[in-house]
Amino acid sequence: MRRTATGAAVAGLLLLLGTACGSRLPESDFENRATSTPRASAEPIRVGVISSATSPVGASAFTGPRDGAKAWFDRLDARGGIDGRRVEVRTCDDGGSGVGNSACVRRLIDQDKVVALVATTALDYAGASQVSRAGVPDIGGQPIGAAYDTYPHLYGIYGSLAPRHGTPGWGGELYGGTEVYRYFKRVHGARTAAVVSYNQSASAAYARLVTEGLRAEGYRVVSEQVDFALPDFRAAAADLKAQHADLVFDALDTHGNSQLCKAMDDVGAHVTAKVTNVQNWTSGVPEDYKDAPRCRNALWATGSSRNYEDTGDTAVREFRDATKGLSTHSQWQLEGWAAARWFTDAAGSCARTGITRGCVDAFMNRGEPYTAGGLLLPVTYERLAEPPKTRRTCLSVARWRDGRGWVTQGDMNTNCFDVPQIAYRP
Repeated sequence: MRRTATGAAVAGLLLLLGTACGSRLPESDFENRATSTPRASAEPIRVGVISSATSPVGASAFTGPRDGAKAWFDRLDARGGIDGRRVEVRTCDDGGSGVGNSACVRRLIDQDKVVALVATTALDYAGASQVSRAGVPDIGGQPIGAAYDTYPHLYGIYGSLAPRHGTPGWGGELYGGTEVYRYFKRVHGARTAAVVSYNQSASAAYARLVTEGLRAEGYRVVSEQVDFALPDFRAAAADLKAQHADLVFDALDTHGNSQLCKAMDDVGAHVTAKVTNVQNWTSGVPEDYKDAPRCRNALWATGSSRNYEDTGDTAVREFRDATKGLSTHSQWQLEGWAAARWFTDAAGSCARTGITRGCVDAFMNRGEPYTAGGLLLPVTYERLAEPPKTRRTCLSVARWRDGRGWVTQGDMNTNCFDVPQIAYRP
């Protein structure tokens, strides 16, 4: 698993909740739920997209993957669909609640009869077990919680090595690598890192993982925790300045990040890198961080997908062309686009015999790495009986520069390190 590189990608979401190829149900458990007809039929192929579009976090926090997936399917249908059949996207806003999520799952699976879910982005994925029991492949979802390391038939955008027998990871423990910290230590000579989190359980848990990883890489760690309801970012910024932090990591949402950055500028806390996550890897940086120009230009983001600004890449350029009508662009949109492409490749492999849930799931379970045409670092699913102690892991890195946007730092396929895997409980 790329749990630290991609765990950082979802840290801002993990904190608001409170990174394998799984065992499979017998094919007979779901093959009778085929939701498509033979190739000759013009019936559309239905897919479901669940997002917490309206939630306590804000209206736009969880919509990027949905928008990217819809853009892919719109372009796909304009080009003839899959084997001449258009893809009909059924969206559902779960409102950011577990009850709403379960209702979305029931509607999409039982009423709309979708073949698969795509690019799921749920604050509380309470319906995950229902999806798994129904044998519905969930393709390219964002691993905000532990569901994609828990259940078969769920395939998160970053892959998994866990057994997925119904309990998270291995005996309730997940594992994350230290590649992000190794990168900044090796490439930038960083030695002291601050970790800023809320006094909220998921945020604090993620901060502990980051802290353990930093210490495993030999960093001196400065821990800063602020109140979730009334955060005093200025005090935290003043302390990390006094502690001479080279790096700042966080388990914060976009608003928290912008407020922390403003506080850092206000107190004169200058760092080598303010490292943020995929959720904040967006074109909205100038507005989000408008009051923190120095910190804004120290923003770095890490993840496991190709920078959406890399328009010299053919696959990225196609994404940008298809989404040029959107007011903003983001890494999550690109990952939603990649998830939709993944489903398309799976469904295309089934076109001759029938696009069913079982056939699409078999494609996802075939054991081959997937890159969505180079948009993703190779995604794998395995069922390891024991967690790996070390793993060679690569990461995508970008730095914000005013006037240029997110500037890629090295090739994501060569930013690679052999790193230890650190256990944590979700």
